[in-house]
Amino acid sequence: MKITEIEIFAIHLPLHEPFVISYASYNYMPSIIVKLKTDSGHTGYGEAVADEHVTGESWESTFAILKNTLAPALIGMDPTQMEKVHAKMDAEIYAVPSAKAALDIACYDVVGKALSVPVYTMLGGRYHDEFPITHVLSIATPEHMANEAQQRIEEGYRSLKMKVGTDIAEDVKRIQAVRERVGESIAIRVDVNQGWVNSSATLQALRKLDSCDLDWIEQPVKADDIDAMVEIKSKTSVPVMIDEGLRGVREMREIISKRAADKVNIKLMKCGGIYPAMKLAHMAEMAGIECQVGSMVESSVGSAAGFHVAFSKKIMTSVELTGPLKFSEDIGNLEYNVPFIRLNEEPGLGVEVDEEILNRLTVFSAKVTK
Repeated sequence: MKITEIEIFAIHLPLHEPFVISYASYNYMPSIIVKLKTDSGHTGYGEAVADEHVTGESWESTFAILKNTLAPALIGMDPTQMEKVHAKMDAEIYAVPSAKAALDIACYDVVGKALSVPVYTMLGGRYHDEFPITHVLSIATPEHMANEAQQRIEEGYRSLKMKVGTDIAEDVKRIQAVRERVGESIAIRVDVNQGWVNSSATLQALRKLDSCDLDWIEQPVKADDIDAMVEIKSKTSVPVMIDEGLRGVREMREIISKRAADKVNIKLMKCGGIYPAMKLAHMAEMAGIECQVGSMVESSVGSAAGFHVAFSKKIMTSVELTGPLKFSEDIGNLEYNVPFIRLNEEPGLGVEVDEEILNRLTVFSAKVTK
C-alpha cells in the first residue's frame, strides 16, 4: 500500500459560544484537515489544531508546512510503516508536532480501514469499555461559571474542568463559587494553562482553596519550569498534572527523573500523533505516572484519534476530548453518550467525514500528488 494523494483543508469550526482560556479567546477553532489516499483505494483523515502558545505553530504555518514539506515527502510511502513515516517527517523538518499529527492520524485511519479493524486494535487492543466525560468550563465570572456548572450537572455530568489563570484572586472566587454550587460529590479539576506563572503564587492560591477538595491542579506554572512543578508537588496535597510542560520524550524523561507530577496530559497535537503518544504512555506506565489524553479542542477526527489511544491503555485514567460537543457544526460524527464516551467497532477512526460540511467550512485548500 502506497500513499498517492494528500489533500489539505484549512477550516474554521464554529463554536456554540466563545471558548476562553488564560492566554486566548476563540470565537471559532481554526483547524487543518488532511485527506490521504492510497493506491489500494482507501481514504484516511487526520487533523492538526495548532497552538502558538504551546507548540509554536500557527494555523497558516501548519497549512504551509503540510503543503510544501511534509505531504510531498510522504507521497509514495507505505502508511503501515509508522516508524519510517515519522523518521521521514523528522528528517524533513524539526518539531511542528501538530502538522505531523495530522498525517500520523490519517495513516492510522487508512491502515485501519484497509485491515478492517479499529485503530485501537492496532495499538494493542481495547482495554477500557467507556470513559466518563468531563465538561470544560471556559473562563467567565464566578457567577456565570457556577451557573453553567449547575446546568451541566443537571444534564448528567459528574466532573468539571475549570479553566482559570487570568487573575489569582478572581480565580479563587471562581473555584469556590463552583464548588459551593455543585456540592462535594462532583469532581472538580482546575486547569491554569500556565497562568499562575510560578510556584509561590500557585502555593498561595492552593492554600486558599484547601477546602475545595480538588481532583488535581493542571499546569499552573510556565511550561518549561519543571522545577516549579517539583516544588508544588512537594508542598501540597493536591495532585498536580503537567500539560504544556510535556511535549515529547525529552520532557517525559525529566518529569520521570524528578518525579515532577502525579499525572501527565498527553495530547496528540503536542507530541506528533498517535505513534509518539503511545511511546509517552509506555514511559509513563513504566514510571507509575497516570495519564490523561487531552486535546486542543479538535473535531471528531482529532478527538477520535485521542480516544483510540486512551481506550487502548490501562495507564490512561481520564480523557478530555470534548471538542465536538463545543461545535455548532462538525465535519464528523463521533458520538457521545453524555456523561460517557463509548467507541464503536468501525474500522480506522470509526468516524465518517461529511464532505459537504468539510467543503463548506474550508477557507482554502491544496492537493499534493506525485
